[in-house]
Amino acid sequence: MTNEKYKPLLEPFDFSNGVSLKNRIVMAPMTNYSSNEDGTVSDEEVSYYIRRSKGVGMVITACTYGTTNGQGFPGEFAAHTDEMIPSLKRLASAIKDEGAKAILQIFHAGRQVPKEIAPNGDVVSASAIAYPAEGKPVPRALTEIEIEAIIRDFGEMTRRAIEAGYDGVEIHGANTYLIQQFFSPHSNRRTDRFGGTLEKRMTFPLAVVDEVKRVVNEYVKELFIVGYRFSPEEPEEPGITMADTLILVDRLASKNLDYLHVSLMDFWSTPKRGVEDTRSRIELLQEVIGDRVPLIGVGSIYTAEDARKALTSGVPLIGLGRELLIDPEWVQKIEQGREDEIVTKLEIDKQEELDLPTPLWQRIIKNPGWVPGI
Repeated sequence: MTNEKYKPLLEPFDFSNGVSLKNRIVMAPMTNYSSNEDGTVSDEEVSYYIRRSKGVGMVITACTYGTTNGQGFPGEFAAHTDEMIPSLKRLASAIKDEGAKAILQIFHAGRQVPKEIAPNGDVVSASAIAYPAEGKPVPRALTEIEIEAIIRDFGEMTRRAIEAGYDGVEIHGANTYLIQQFFSPHSNRRTDRFGGTLEKRMTFPLAVVDEVKRVVNEYVKELFIVGYRFSPEEPEEPGITMADTLILVDRLASKNLDYLHVSLMDFWSTPKRGVEDTRSRIELLQEVIGDRVPLIGVGSIYTAEDARKALTSGVPLIGLGRELLIDPEWVQKIEQGREDEIVTKLEIDKQEELDLPTPLWQRIIKNPGWVPGI
């Protein structure tokens, strides 16, 4: 029997376009490094997603690339050709069969593409500025013709997602990848229509949104969700500030998107720079967004109480990432009144029991600080 205190987490949620989620919990997108070498979804990946789709209302997949030079990681599944549609469909069906909505996250990694993965070692970005970390290559600045082609590729990924039966797509404008690279004054030093002023640095992100929406309007016969994920700040100087992001989010909130999704390590974190305000980033974002579009909040939410408190901020949907690696039955335990049995530290002898693919498991072991308890 569900504890009355946590029932709000299990209430259905209706998007303005008519799509309904069975509860307020979303599986956040997490790279799992576990696809086949040809870019198709692996058996291990499918098992991993099936296990975690049984409780949540919506699953946002790991990012997938739609341009040959956009792959960000080894073991990343692909959406760059129509030949990938059967693979994409296999994953969408696996998620939906468990009762969750399936959202394909689409992206281009830009200057974060490893040189050994990039075709002919040709790493590209908004400008020829390397990511500020050891060993990162200096990318080549994309031409305007190439930029236009990548915008079209986002549309093509969306068409493939539609044909593969996904319930929606999430445009990945966060976590230092290409869309964020165009918005950032660190990585975008262009002087053409795609860079320079803050307004021009929004040109590429907003053009991607417009193209995705255009394709949805052309191809979708039924309801389809379009979301956009963003990171609110960058540590680099120059870099994205909270003030910059509030302007971007204001524009995005007017684009008739179905949701916005903030990428945070800590749900209650406060701005580092750009605004003189002691409130959390979540509160500032919601103040700008108002009731125009729902915001998914995420970041170090492990217990039922963590999630309940996060809902009191006013966000309608809560994203869980690492916690669903640790305890795939998180939602079911709350449904059954067993929230005290939720596991919040990863048990290192439970890889098989947790349906965690081996490449993902090996990454976790190498980076133990990423998942609590290792």
